[in-house]
Amino acid sequence: MRVLLDECVPRKFKASFPSHDCSTVPEAGFAGWKNGELLSLAEDQGFDVFLTLDKGIRYQQQLRGRRIAILLIRARSNRLVDLLPHVRACEAALSAICAGEIVVVQAG
Repeated sequence: MRVLLDECVPRKFKASFPSHDCSTVPEAGFAGWKNGELLSLAEDQGFDVFLTLDKGIRYQQQLRGRRIAILLIRARSNRLVDLLPHVRACEAALSAICAGEIVVVQAG
């Protein structure tokens, strides 16, 4: 699965998903784009999932008909130490997520 990590996600977090093809927004050449445009670019480049911490994205983006899904992590902060406890739940979500869905992963 191709996963695109939002700019708000630390780039080192992608190492937590060795079984997936992960890239950061800057690595993909999409830095600075707004979410709607970013999702379209990501779809065009064959990404399956957009991983973000942006809580507002679920209210700002309509995913019906999109070929990409969104995985939203609700963590204390965007520090790597606060994201690492969510890796197992993210892996489970990635194994079941479908295009056009928003899946939220959060603590307990």
